[in-house]
Amino acid sequence: MLLVAAYLAAVEANMLETVSSDFWAPAGVLAAVFLALHVVIRLRAPFADPVLMPAVALLNGLGVAFLRRLDLGRAEVPDRADLTVFAGDGGRQLLWTLIAVFGAAVVLWFVRDHREISKYAWTLGLAGIVLVLLPALLPGSISEVNGAKLWIKFGSLFAIQPGEFAKLSLLVFFAYYLVRKREVLALASRRFLGIDFPRGRDLGPVLVVWALSLLVLVFEKDLGTSLLYFGMFVVTLYVATERVSWLIIGLLLFFGGAALAYVLAETAGGPFASFGNRVDVWLNPFDEPYKSGYQLTQSLLGLGTGGMFGTGPGAGNPLQVPEVRNDFIFAGMGEEVGLFGLTALLVLYLLVVERGFRAALTVRDSFGKLLAGGLAFTLGLQVFVIIGGVSKLIPLTGQTTPFLSAGGSSLVANWLLVAVLLRISDAARTPASMGGVRK
Repeated sequence: MLLVAAYLAAVEANMLETVSSDFWAPAGVLAAVFLALHVVIRLRAPFADPVLMPAVALLNGLGVAFLRRLDLGRAEVPDRADLTVFAGDGGRQLLWTLIAVFGAAVVLWFVRDHREISKYAWTLGLAGIVLVLLPALLPGSISEVNGAKLWIKFGSLFAIQPGEFAKLSLLVFFAYYLVRKREVLALASRRFLGIDFPRGRDLGPVLVVWALSLLVLVFEKDLGTSLLYFGMFVVTLYVATERVSWLIIGLLLFFGGAALAYVLAETAGGPFASFGNRVDVWLNPFDEPYKSGYQLTQSLLGLGTGGMFGTGPGAGNPLQVPEVRNDFIFAGMGEEVGLFGLTALLVLYLLVVERGFRAALTVRDSFGKLLAGGLAFTLGLQVFVIIGGVSKLIPLTGQTTPFLSAGGSSLVANWLLVAVLLRISDAARTPASMGGVRK
């Protein structure tokens, strides 16, 4: 939180030409919130990985600080000094952080054994499917933002992204299902190019999830969400069976489906048109830099302007990038912290993902292994999907950058994800003589 306070001070120095006496208030509030969570962890999960929470707290804190910077940028210059630290997007993100951390604390306090979650696997699986498909079934007026139908809007008050919670529900179901079916799914029918491929009759679960991901791609008009759901299932399947053939089949199915959707977009249009437009913008963003390609063009210009070291906190023009508060926050921050700053952020994400995989490797029960591995991979894949979009590596998506972007549903869901990883890591690191989970 000292780093967050330093960032806030640098923002005010550049934007107000002075540092106010209460610049540290957001960092102080966050420090109190995270200290409370630390106490809960020490009481309920004393052997939990000590790196996970501090790394996520820093990401969350920097997100709050940057949103505070955006609030100052939107205000008129004479009014900036009067803008309270709890106003605007920064203030709302502070509130959502309090709610999200409280939710994580509740999970850690009441879920003493991660295997208890498996009792509700089928219910969570059904809930996950409903949450995935619900935005596609609702009218665009209450579910569509920037061409992607991923939201449920409650008037002008707030909106939630049910897919953020769906990924957690579906991962629990995938882990539960694959623990019981992995021996069947690991059976090979033939060997081709040195790789064992599964029997045709065992492809059913993969084809079902593939079809579901294509429905998301077509009717919710978002490649990133489709890739996220399908990718987390295939990787969890690979972890369960240790067969590379499932990864190959998954990649062929996904990219084949995406290519088919693009061809249908060019020929038939209809529900495929939006996906086709996104691919066209991705391929040629500068063809219409002030129309369809404006977001991606401004994102690339912002990243280019930042260069290696950035313009400095508060010294750039991130508000030139549309949706910089959520989808494009990485590009907005990149202009001010540069390539080195963005690399540091990516290292923080890498630490969280690596510690998640470490928990998966060391926990003693199969359900915990699959769940922790799936959660860690899903977080990493979500970071890849959103950063790949804003940097023109892949088509733009409607995903949020975990812990950085403005938005309550993403922040709450990802803190719940971290809480489950902390619970599993506690079970993995607890000595067997003290009751560690054995099987």
